[in-house]
Amino acid sequence: MRKVIVGGVGMTPFGRFLETSLGDLACDATRQALGDAGLEVGDIGLVAFGNAAAGLLNRQECIRGQTALRGLALQGAPVINVENACASGSTAVNLAHMAIGAGQCDVAIAVGAEKMYNEDRLVPLRALEAAADAEELDALKRRIGAPLDEPTGSVFMDLYSSVAKGYMARSGATVEDFAAVSVKSRASGTRHDRAQFRATTDVDAVLASRMIADPLTLMMCSPIGDGAAALVLVSEDFARRRGIRGPEIKASALASGMPSDPEAPPVATRAAALAYETAGLGPEDVDVVELHDAAAPAELVLYEELQLCEPGGGPDLLRSGRTSPGGDMPVNAGGGLLSRGHPVGASGCAQLVELTEQLRGTAGPRQREGARVALAENAGGWLGHDAAATVVTVLVA
Repeated sequence: MRKVIVGGVGMTPFGRFLETSLGDLACDATRQALGDAGLEVGDIGLVAFGNAAAGLLNRQECIRGQTALRGLALQGAPVINVENACASGSTAVNLAHMAIGAGQCDVAIAVGAEKMYNEDRLVPLRALEAAADAEELDALKRRIGAPLDEPTGSVFMDLYSSVAKGYMARSGATVEDFAAVSVKSRASGTRHDRAQFRATTDVDAVLASRMIADPLTLMMCSPIGDGAAALVLVSEDFARRRGIRGPEIKASALASGMPSDPEAPPVATRAAALAYETAGLGPEDVDVVELHDAAAPAELVLYEELQLCEPGGGPDLLRSGRTSPGGDMPVNAGGGLLSRGHPVGASGCAQLVELTEQLRGTAGPRQREGARVALAENAGGWLGHDAAATVVTVLVA
């Protein structure tokens, strides 16, 4: 398999942009990424367009990428539309990586974009429910204690509430630990000029914010948002010919949940194991991490599932300061989903934009000095007792 290089990245601000279209966001990020790589639209051999819910949110069910990017005049380049819930963006990168690695093209661009804000706040909540098995949704809600009638909050926050309670029981984690994750995230967000939330906070303020699903308060939950991010991937030979420099994607591992086997390792653990094996690296080699903190407790759970610490060691790793800004293994230095924001189809690409900037040494006040190995974990949907899909990506400077 050929080596694949991240040649360029682009990302819009994440936030609430009611007057901006999905296409405006996607084209903006794509132009940024192409400009960063020093390439033109005509150089693109493949477009992988990640979007989770435009059909439910914006009424564009089919040909999402073709319509969103029509302003770029793609000159007939193949566009593949990728929908994998919140893992849509990272799955698009996985597809683009495979295409270049297999020799199908020398340049591919992965674009993740989502426009979630709506005048009717129930529209995005209903769309998010579609990331669970529709035939089992009521049974899932009963199991986790979520309301069965008209939604007032996200069923996924009810899921994370259930996960958080189980994690507290087995690890000794406290609600103050979850609040500390949010505080860390907001501190990182202040260092990111494209983050949705850019104000610091403290543990007391997080705990005092509105209760969403006990023990999760509002500031422990990722927001909905609008935004896009893009990555230009190129083959090693093409990069050499064109003088393009960037980190190599050493591994991109996609795995699915296994609802028929409740004893199976978590999908994040299985994807991470494959990524580590493919990259020839281990968790001890990782310098900087982006992970899917859709709710604050998920960060601690994923410390363990990604083997960044021993089972039950998540609270101690958080308290050690190693994963904080300035620590030797910062986690979600770009603010994570909690503060950078979570336009679901864009989040996986945004994680990899952040890690590319870290490995280039261009992350500014967020920079982890000397970063050489980076890992991203991006999950999507829910199936049984686990995420439906997870992509783990390893990049090396």
